Amino acid sequence: MQHSLEQRMAIKFCVKLKKSAAETIPMLKKAFGVDCLSDRQIFRWHKAFAEGRENVNDENRAGRPSTSSSDDNVKRVRDLLNTDRRLSVRLISETLDITKTIVHEIVLESLGMRKGLCLYHVGSYLKFGDNKVN
Repeated sequence: MQHSLEQRMAIKFCVKLKKSAAETIPMLKKAFGVDCLSDRQIFRWHKAFAEGRENVNDENRAGRPSTSSSDDNVKRVRDLLNTDRRLSVRLISETLDITKTIVHEIVLESLGMRKGLCLYHVGSYLKFGDNKVN
């Protein structure tokens, strides 16, 4: 996100210097390398700034906002996990009426936790007397 904002500022700067979109593309590719916007996006932003656009930020998008991983849901998942850390993603999902993918995203990304292998899978890797995973 930060790189694209910087690139839009650079495109706006090139428009102010009266550079064409074709001249702007190689400069951006040299400056940003693999993180560079696509040629199509550069042309689109160049045209918008040339037509008088001043704001480098994205417009608000139409559609339903993502509310599933809201702060409220993160708190609910955290509180439930604090009562019992052995709860599965499926059980948390059913208890809180949130989809499993959203619960998984909250556990991994928002809470920074990671669910380990369940004992059933660990048992299939270990043989009696072994103390390491094969």
